[in-house]
Amino acid sequence: MHDWLHFPAVRSRLRGSLLAGAIGDALGAKTEFDSIDRIREIAGPDGITDFIPAYGGVGRITDDTQMTLFTLEALIRAHAQRRREGSADVVQSLQLAYQRWLHTQGVAWERARGPESDSPAPDGWLITHQELFSRRAPGLTCFGELEAYGRTGKRGSVDHPVNNSKGCGGVMRAAPIALWSENLAELFTLGAESAALTHGHPSGYLSSGTFAVLMHLLLRGEPLPSAVAIARLELERHEQHEEQSVALDQALALAGEGPPTPEKLESLGQGNVGETALSMSVYVALTTPDADSALLASVNHSGDSDSTGSVCGNLVGAMYGEQALRASWLDRLELRAVIERLADDALAEFADDAPAGDDWYQRYPNY
Repeated sequence: MHDWLHFPAVRSRLRGSLLAGAIGDALGAKTEFDSIDRIREIAGPDGITDFIPAYGGVGRITDDTQMTLFTLEALIRAHAQRRREGSADVVQSLQLAYQRWLHTQGVAWERARGPESDSPAPDGWLITHQELFSRRAPGLTCFGELEAYGRTGKRGSVDHPVNNSKGCGGVMRAAPIALWSENLAELFTLGAESAALTHGHPSGYLSSGTFAVLMHLLLRGEPLPSAVAIARLELERHEQHEEQSVALDQALALAGEGPPTPEKLESLGQGNVGETALSMSVYVALTTPDADSALLASVNHSGDSDSTGSVCGNLVGAMYGEQALRASWLDRLELRAVIERLADDALAEFADDAPAGDDWYQRYPNY
């Protein structure tokens, strides 16, 4: 089912995607929603060219990367459960992974876990990393809806939206969903449902479905232009796709006008909602020659710089691979070893000869 994961470049692409997403997140962490003029005051006339200290250090990630890691953990746990028991509810695994993330943000476990769980403490390997227990300006919509689940146990979905938010909190955490299936329709649906747990507007969850398909194609080695075309066709199968489709079309049209500038990028939006976070990131990835220039261009604008940095980083990391990332950024990146280990564990779990010992199932228990 996952034969493509054995391709030699896949490990580099997957690790590259997660690492570059975290680098972009960290590059934009200090200047989220600062104007480009303010960014130039802080960083110099060329704007952001390197990490700027934020959250008490250099290379520190935000909630975007934190939630992306919990997404990947959920997929590993659901896949392992399906191997053991024959079936698994992957969306529920995602929900409960995000509840564990909520606990890392200062919410007591008894309030975060939800009424269907009687677990005395969060389990699994990822939650043991104390660096995750730090609030990094979490999105209010994500936070509020996960708190609501903790109270009620009611899960949001595409058919039963929890709100009308199209914030970028769904798409910015969705890159790992690319691993779940080779069926593009299934991938799109899971990407959308993962975002609909917290974001109920079509542009809040269809952007996530589109991104999951796009990431899957890039991990398989599809060139970005054709990957965008294929993902857009999948998007058009879904009701109320027009806003995201138009945003992608605007990005493609702008890409024909040459290299990116902050002003061009800002003409697409601020990146704080699903459709523009994706379209701005695609635009930058299309108009830059390497991962370095893409990561810097993606954070130098008057908008949600850490989220566009994260999403664009996921794209270009998959395009160019781990070896293309700047060593000085990797060396200072918070949680680098955790990110790399989680990526390698995902490839191990989705392989034909996946681990089956007790140690593995303690690392990745059910849900």
